[in-house]
Amino acid sequence: MTSRPEHLPERLALISDVQAAEYISTGLLEGREDVPSIALNKVAEALSGDDARLRLHRVRDLIDEALNRFRDERPTAADAWLAPRLHETLRLTRREAAEKGLWTYLALGVAPDYVVWRHLSEPKAGASHGSVSRDKFVGPHSKQTFARLWWAAELFRDGSDYRPVVVACGNQDMLNSALRLDIIDHRPTALALVRLMERGTVRTGREVNALTPAINAAAATLMYDVIAPDGERDGESLRDWIAGAESSLPSPRNNLPEGPEEERAPEDAVERLVGHFEELFADAQVRGRASEQSE
Repeated sequence: MTSRPEHLPERLALISDVQAAEYISTGLLEGREDVPSIALNKVAEALSGDDARLRLHRVRDLIDEALNRFRDERPTAADAWLAPRLHETLRLTRREAAEKGLWTYLALGVAPDYVVWRHLSEPKAGASHGSVSRDKFVGPHSKQTFARLWWAAELFRDGSDYRPVVVACGNQDMLNSALRLDIIDHRPTALALVRLMERGTVRTGREVNALTPAINAAAATLMYDVIAPDGERDGESLRDWIAGAESSLPSPRNNLPEGPEEERAPEDAVERLVGHFEELFADAQVRGRASEQSE
């Protein structure tokens, strides 16, 4: 199985897709090879400055904890634990998080062993090895191993509260479907989806996969930010939270961390969308629901 990199510099770095391509071999994707970390770091662009957020070992320590904590469980169970803690540890702005090269470096230069452990598939019939999809190293934010967790935490958190993130990341269909939708950037929409899961209205992957396209299609004619307006986002709270990284302790392992002290999404807006989405879900085509109701 792919191992932890032998060489880990002090700071995070960037690596382009073109540079990364040289190191994403078939052997790596099958978990049979390691990334040549010294060679990789020679071509990576080290991030300058002394910003505490860019210290590599804070992130690596967090990933080591996830590997140890979930080693005897299904790897998917790690998502709900790691997402809020990765978000709180890195403390990025959205502009910084849009830098694809950072996530590629995390996957190849910091934790290729985690990527392989988390996403290695079972061998197909007649094959001797499973494989990791290439997009788990260099894919878009909705698929790349670490970008998807950071963006899930960013889009599903309610101010400083990461509890909705845990719920969303606990359902792989929600995590995989919602991050592809532009409407999830509207906080009341994201939180209304979580409420439906918490209340048991939407439970299975089939139900999630029926609801999310129905919500997305309805958004073409019904502006959710008009019928359920969000509150103002406080940029100063985010800046203070980022500045606090210099003196912050490592992200708590047993309790949820706290995000920036922003105002929560308006409760009435969230509940208004919960009611609307319940109506959409009642009419959605859920595979197997008709047969279940007839039994």
